[in-house]
Amino acid sequence: MGCCTGRCTLIFICTLQLMGKLRPDSVFQDPTIWNSVNFVLAALERQVFDFLGYQWAPILANFLHIIIVILGLFGTIQYRPRYIVVYAVWTAIWVTWNIFIICFYLEVGGLSKNSELLTFNISQHQSWWSENGPGCVRKEAPAAGIAGLDSQSYVSVIGCTLEYRYIEVMHSSFQILVALVGFVYACYVVSVFTEEEDSCLHK
Repeated sequence: MGCCTGRCTLIFICTLQLMGKLRPDSVFQDPTIWNSVNFVLAALERQVFDFLGYQWAPILANFLHIIIVILGLFGTIQYRPRYIVVYAVWTAIWVTWNIFIICFYLEVGGLSKNSELLTFNISQHQSWWSENGPGCVRKEAPAAGIAGLDSQSYVSVIGCTLEYRYIEVMHSSFQILVALVGFVYACYVVSVFTEEEDSCLHK
């Protein structure tokens, strides 16, 4: 019973990291897995907003995260402890990455949110939330002396109820919370699986 509970919880956490709303009867019939899986969730949502903001470093990190979470989900469903160990190691890396993102947007340790670090110095884009956050009004003013179809304009954003860096910090904080819970349950499920393997070998 404990194994099923821990395993089901880890499946829920992996699903929480990947998907949005799912119907309980769409994939599995086990109600213990799907009782709580009606959340709007993290990795795919974050990937979309990073794509909209041309944030290339987070896009690559999110892509790796999605692959490893799928691997962890597969390992949990198929009783493969090695895959779950890979997932557990990745969650530690993922927590570190999200701490870096928080420090980046809060400008801790000499980091600047206005640098082009997250775009690999390819473009001068910022977070999508910087112009499209809650309450933000975007105003464009054409640049003086430049005419033509491809002329550039200055963009000013006013009236934001929440500054975009705090939205990014909340995203990363949520990712850290889910990853820490995932790490704990991954360790628990691996220990249960190895105990079962050991007990089967001694019989």
